[in-house]
Amino acid sequence: MIQIDDSGSGSLIGGTCIGLYNTETKQYYYEIIPIKYYNKNNFPRKKYLDYAIDIVKHGFQVLSVSKNDTIEVCRGYMFDKLRNWLNEKNYNWKSTQITGYLQDTIEKTFEEYAISLGFPKQYIKYTRYPFHFHRILRWVYADYHKRSKLCKVGWKSWEKYGKLPTQVTYETMPDKCYSCLKCGKTLEPFTQVKVLRYVSNKPNTIYLHVNC
Repeated sequence: MIQIDDSGSGSLIGGTCIGLYNTETKQYYYEIIPIKYYNKNNFPRKKYLDYAIDIVKHGFQVLSVSKNDTIEVCRGYMFDKLRNWLNEKNYNWKSTQITGYLQDTIEKTFEEYAISLGFPKQYIKYTRYPFHFHRILRWVYADYHKRSKLCKVGWKSWEKYGKLPTQVTYETMPDKCYSCLKCGKTLEPFTQVKVLRYVSNKPNTIYLHVNC
């Protein structure tokens, strides 16, 4: 049986991981939909759905998928166009909830991909919802010029929260254990730090090294 799932479609940063798994041979294949498919031109036209089909086509070749194989497809919207394509090509498929090995593996794949983009490993390791929109947004604003390029800027939520006015001041670091959201290194208590403030769904305060 062949299973198809996705991960990262709800993450503000990065593209989306599409994965395929052959439950008999234990082969796993994945590709990432590039972030450019989530820009202001491509996202409204849902070009990422077409790219998902291309990834599945490549995966079928690698996994030697035939018309006789049973295929399970995640119920999510990422595969809306794929389902039509599978029907047109007369594949034996059904929509279902993907659990087990593929779900765990593709989520891990996306986490590793996000870390490769610079996303803090500690966010993923110690946070229950590491890819929560406003949590990621704080990380983006800490190095806006660089990190905004990693975002799904075609989203309506980015239009609402992605260009907020910010206030920068220089203050003494409180007696708290924080890390700089730009470089990731520790901010020493009672030292001078750069403080960035903005208001999204709530007031946000970001502490940075003076030179970061």
